Amino acid sequence: MIRFVILAFCAVFALAGCAAPPGVWASDEDVARVAYRDDGPPRLTMFTMLNNNTGSGAHTSLMINGSQRIIWDPAGSFKHESIPERNDVIFGVTPAIADVYTRFHARKTFHVKIQELEVTPAQAQKAMQLAMSHGTAPQAQCARSTSSILAEIFPGQVKQTWYPKALADEFGKLPGVSEKVLYEYDSDDNSKVLAAWDPSRVGSS
Repeated sequence: MIRFVILAFCAVFALAGCAAPPGVWASDEDVARVAYRDDGPPRLTMFTMLNNNTGSGAHTSLMINGSQRIIWDPAGSFKHESIPERNDVIFGVTPAIADVYTRFHARKTFHVKIQELEVTPAQAQKAMQLAMSHGTAPQAQCARSTSSILAEIFPGQVKQTWYPKALADEFGKLPGVSEKVLYEYDSDDNSKVLAAWDPSRVGSS
């Protein structure tokens, strides 16, 4: 019975996107080749994947625009051969990649809450350093690992938590946070989003 519960728990998180094999390590050349910084201000963008039926959280990730733009995608399932990754950090996050990343997680059973907050250059850089030094997050610890980063950026305002929805609620209380949601109604087989994506057909903006 215990084994069945554990397997069921893992299956839920695998479907939602908060499960992944051990991390990979892109070469210095590949990371340098795709490095991208958005022209906008330093910013943190938190993505929270929420169940359309229950409202419960399924996955948390954090896009950081500092000296370059990356996505901290702990235990994430977003993988493409053209997108360099080191452990759970995705590099070269152009607007096109940010778009396909967001749409990859929105489907008929889940929607994505997108919360943006302008921060200081020092805060953005610290978030990047914490994400890149974190290492691969264990399965089902996306919110815990992300909240550990945010707790260092916003001490006393963000606490560590295991729950994506609770983290989104707390992050949303920070002054200056804006929110929007993305609903799409594709199949639950979200791998088709990346399979259909051709990076040669999109620009960097």
